[in-house]
Amino acid sequence: MKAKHQRLILALVALVALVGAGLLAASALRDEAAYFYAPGDVKAKGVEPGKAIRLGGMVVKGSLKRASDGVTMTFDVTDGKASVPATFSGIAPDLFKEGSGVVAEGSFDDQGTFIATNLLAKHDERYMPRELEGMSYNETTRELQVER
Repeated sequence: MKAKHQRLILALVALVALVGAGLLAASALRDEAAYFYAPGDVKAKGVEPGKAIRLGGMVVKGSLKRASDGVTMTFDVTDGKASVPATFSGIAPDLFKEGSGVVAEGSFDDQGTFIATNLLAKHDERYMPRELEGMSYNETTRELQVER
């Protein structure tokens, strides 16, 4: 009977430890997760200043302004429903330009401007680097094919 009692206590301790580890992991993920918002979502629901999010949409044509320091830029992001002002300091991806898609990581300040810490530019799905023009990958044979 004593061994059975010890196994039951060991199983309960293991279960409590497993649930505790799961709760800690969920708490850490919730604190670190960057949720995706479109400008329309931001205007409709609001986002608390300082909360890490991803803002996605199109860079409004005519809104991109570069500061004299050469690394700071301001621009507007839209989803067709609403636009939000954004600013970024750093080196932007080569494909980042007006009229193109962007996903920016960062947070809003108290004035409602999105302060981006990282920019992810979307590219045209038909894009092909010059070095790979005339080549294709056959998924069935798993071979690179050169078109002539």
